[in-house]
Amino acid sequence: MTDTPTADSAATQVKRKGVKRRAFLIGGVAIVGAGLFGISIADSNAAKDAKARIAGKGEHVFATWLKIGEDDSITIYSPHTDIGQGSNTGLAQMLAEELDAAWDQVRLVSAPAEPSFANVGLGRGFLGEMTGQAAIVNGIPASFLSFIARQMNLQITGGSTALRFTGQQTFQKVGAATRLALIETAAKRLNVPAAELTTQDSTVIHAKSSRALRYGELAAEAATLSLDNAPKLKDPAQYRLMRQSMQRLDIPAKVDGTAQYGMDFAVPDMRVATIMAAPVRGGKLTSVDTAPAMAIKGVEKVIKLDDAVAVIAKGYWPAISGLRALSPSFSDGGNAGISTASIFTAHDALIAKGKADNEAGEGDVKAGLGAKPMEAKYQVPFLHHAMMEPFALTAHFKDGKVNIWGGMQDPLATKMAAVEVSGLDADNVTFHPMIIGGSFGRRLPMYMEIVTQVTKLAMQLPYPVKLIWSREEEVAQGAYRPQSSAVLTASVTDKKRIAAYQNDYVQPESAEDETVFPYILPAVSRRHFAHVSNQNTGAWRSVNSTQQGFYNESFMDELAHAAGEDPVVFRRNHLKAGSRHLRVLDEVAARSGWGTPVPAGRGRGVAVVESFKTIVAQVVEASVGEDGMPKVHKVTTVVDAGSIVNPDAAMAQIEGGTIMGLSSAIGEAITLDKGAVQQSNLSDYPLLTMAQSPLFQDIHFLNSGAPMGGIGEPGVPPAAPALANALFAATGKRVRNLPVMTQAKG
Repeated sequence: MTDTPTADSAATQVKRKGVKRRAFLIGGVAIVGAGLFGISIADSNAAKDAKARIAGKGEHVFATWLKIGEDDSITIYSPHTDIGQGSNTGLAQMLAEELDAAWDQVRLVSAPAEPSFANVGLGRGFLGEMTGQAAIVNGIPASFLSFIARQMNLQITGGSTALRFTGQQTFQKVGAATRLALIETAAKRLNVPAAELTTQDSTVIHAKSSRALRYGELAAEAATLSLDNAPKLKDPAQYRLMRQSMQRLDIPAKVDGTAQYGMDFAVPDMRVATIMAAPVRGGKLTSVDTAPAMAIKGVEKVIKLDDAVAVIAKGYWPAISGLRALSPSFSDGGNAGISTASIFTAHDALIAKGKADNEAGEGDVKAGLGAKPMEAKYQVPFLHHAMMEPFALTAHFKDGKVNIWGGMQDPLATKMAAVEVSGLDADNVTFHPMIIGGSFGRRLPMYMEIVTQVTKLAMQLPYPVKLIWSREEEVAQGAYRPQSSAVLTASVTDKKRIAAYQNDYVQPESAEDETVFPYILPAVSRRHFAHVSNQNTGAWRSVNSTQQGFYNESFMDELAHAAGEDPVVFRRNHLKAGSRHLRVLDEVAARSGWGTPVPAGRGRGVAVVESFKTIVAQVVEASVGEDGMPKVHKVTTVVDAGSIVNPDAAMAQIEGGTIMGLSSAIGEAITLDKGAVQQSNLSDYPLLTMAQSPLFQDIHFLNSGAPMGGIGEPGVPPAAPALANALFAATGKRVRNLPVMTQAKG
């Protein structure tokens, strides 16, 4: 959720194999040529490099990610990017909790985009989840995993991994191990047994003698000690920071305007550029008369790239004015025949042919379906990320070095992409991470062109240049959630039980490694048919779980009604007794008043989806207005993420995810005609407005004690099917194609 963008790079392999943000370590595990001794030396050198980059006078570094100043300051270096999700505050809580740090002395900053800050904890967590062998993975030497993380340029933010992987695998352990080192140092200074010492608010305390030493007094000596690789963590009953709604560390700067985004960044003598790429993906720039742009006051240069043209000016307005004055010609790359309709036709043909690329499931589905199974076809469009801040990266090539500033979800991979494009050594390329004004998966380097573009522009210019994508360019050149289709087939017995269930779905990649089908059935088949269009597709918030959640939970509702059974009861009868899924479903039914009367014209719909190890059940109460558009009155959500670090931040993520899921279901769609995207701005890519958002959201978290799940993405998938099911309950009409707006207008 990533290496240099060459044909055989890790990023390309990740994208081609279709496992995106979770498969980057597979190739790395095979790296053994350096030998364990060499790997250990490399790990030691990386630690020295990290220390040299961040330690100033009177500052002492612990395990790369923590710095304690002799003035008692606590600085935490996060390998995750601030996208507005609040996870960096959660990471700080996790480390500070185990460290027993004084919270008012804690600050968190972005880790440098350098190999010595590659995220080994993220790699360990991903590898354990991918293989299903977490215990074995935890036994792999940290130096080996650290070596792999550096080889894979691993510094990704995505997949709801910050707290459950980085936080648990690294930050809690660093905090606990550093605390032990500080206690050991204090025991020597005070000449007392370590067992007699306690810690609180960045202080080691010897209660018997009423003596205490500040962390700042102990840091220099403690930093010379070897840290415990497996320190004992606190019992949750001892927590004073974790599981508390601490004020987010990023909010004050965002409120007072001191927070700097890529769009805000400026350096002396900087020029501004904007760009237009081939409207049909796969096309090339064939010709352009630069004179109309050069005639605009403030325009200084027009640069031609293989598939785009850029205008450089003294400000954004002359740059965009110059670009709009041009009439470039582009080829279509042979893709002019592609349209939304042609893609769906291709999907139908693949399913009809019946030759799946991947299959999974169990039981004899063919026998279970019988002679007259029930069948339903669902279709969903390409979806745009619609981030608030369009792309803006600043680059400066001077004295054989390139510096780039901006917000990206994988700073280290961004650096290495620029290395590849520039042809410079890695030591001569620096990426400066900044906070991001929205992303949802869009700012991963393997899914975007702006890193290549701004590097190429900077290499041709004698001054710094900020490349800004216009909103039009950002909408038309997205890395969309794939357009997808599914044909679901099932049979139900006279006892209102599903005998067999088949899901044939078409999209570029298999969803099998990610999507959880929670129902216990005699026979299940999930078949993936691969189809790739000319569009750039990539990770969209909750990735494949949105499509699969819509398909499965909508069809479960159809089966319930066909069986004459209440949708909640029908689901209960197909879930394992005592399971987390069942508990979440029961809780959301109770909290939503399921089964009680609703006002005239309204209906309730339910959906249960597990994604990123978190189970979310939602009940949507909705109606249809006179204009045919849905109105969501209330959403009740129950979440089992195992445990929650910051309840207020988690609440915000579920609220935002729910609104994003409803927005995509109601009005969002990227459509194609003659190979090109038809939408041009937010005026024709309608997002849910505040007035259209749910009037009331009731969100409840269950602390099940299960392993920690993600929280940033799982709020999205249940919203669309719960809404569709509510609209059926209100109107008797099924929603099988999204967005709803298209059907309402049709």
